[in-house]
Amino acid sequence: MPSLTFTATRRSAYAGYVVQAVVNNLAPLLFVVFHTAFDVPVAQLGALAALNFGVQLATDLVAMRVVDRIGYRRPLVLAHVLAAAGLVLLAVLPPALPSPFLGLCVAVVVYGVGGGLLEVLVSPVVEHLPSPQGSKAAGMALLHSFYCWGQLAVVVGTTVLLAALGTDRWALLPVLWALVPLANLVVLLRVPMPATVPDEHRTPVRRLLGTPLFLAALVLMTTGGAAELTIAQWSSFFAEQGTGVPKEVGDLLGPGLFALLMGLGRFAYGMWGHGVPLRPLLAASGAGAAVCYVVAATATVPVVSLVACALCGLAVALLWPGTFSLTSARFPLGGAAMFALLALAGDAGGMLGPLGAGVLAGLTDGPLGGLAAALPPDSGSGLRAGLLLMAVVPAVFAVTVLVSGRAAAGDRQGQPA
Repeated sequence: MPSLTFTATRRSAYAGYVVQAVVNNLAPLLFVVFHTAFDVPVAQLGALAALNFGVQLATDLVAMRVVDRIGYRRPLVLAHVLAAAGLVLLAVLPPALPSPFLGLCVAVVVYGVGGGLLEVLVSPVVEHLPSPQGSKAAGMALLHSFYCWGQLAVVVGTTVLLAALGTDRWALLPVLWALVPLANLVVLLRVPMPATVPDEHRTPVRRLLGTPLFLAALVLMTTGGAAELTIAQWSSFFAEQGTGVPKEVGDLLGPGLFALLMGLGRFAYGMWGHGVPLRPLLAASGAGAAVCYVVAATATVPVVSLVACALCGLAVALLWPGTFSLTSARFPLGGAAMFALLALAGDAGGMLGPLGAGVLAGLTDGPLGGLAAALPPDSGSGLRAGLLLMAVVPAVFAVTVLVSGRAAAGDRQGQPA
């Protein structure tokens, strides 16, 4: 059997982000099933999403200390094993335990660890594969587009399978999706892996955290993650409650179209963006996302609000992978620990952004009542006001990109940050 090349490694990394999309997006699509079949309260369903990201945050912290020492293969294999096991447990445990919610929590923790490892590992693997330096930013964008394709596949595939099998056979879906990490696991056992950065050459975490340009990168990751996940998490709800369209239409025009355009943006830059300066494009993307937030919140015509939500997927497409690329170019010896810190900041933004929009929406019954009254009606959800105020997040991203760019230009090493 011929030996595999780094091309196979790159393709396996692409599949790794599809696996992460499966573990992050499947359970929310089954929330209605969990609510009706097991009588799980809505508040506990929301806690499951927070638990998943919380476990991934904790995994980021642990992985930061060990990956560079043990290499990429073993934790990548473990990530796929845990992802598959967690998906199977999602099908098996809830009906088997006296507390279905406890079973759901156990499954989420298991595949959450797998998802957290993938977040830390996949990007540095691709970054350290042999490739021309000038193409690394485009390659990172192309890599991250596969998360979007995975998210879109989960949304469409799960919807179709649920319609074909019926909700009473929902447990087949996690088992079927578990085949994705299992298939990629077989490949991961055979592909070559790039070397990690040796301890004596790696930039210490303490030095990274003492560098203003790296701290700016953490701000970019936090605001970029918040800008992306706020719309991604609330778009379906906003489409139905904020604009009044039917739920099925809202799901397609909300998270579905958002994921499609975000994937197309990353794919386009990955294929044809080699000569396009990344930093100005990121600044324009942040500003464009802020405009999308404002239009979505203030438009009186529902279709305009929905188009703004969808276009926000295109605007935020490069915020996360672009920050990875800028930072790895400025700190090429940061190693997996650096990527873990960046992922930690991005995941924190992914938690805080949707939470912030929800909290602000809740304040429309009090101090933000005047703002809500001035906006088009949204069935009393207050989400228009929340999205309008959250427009400051991508705006902060755009400003930080420009300010850190000026600082990087004056850096004696002359590297982007």
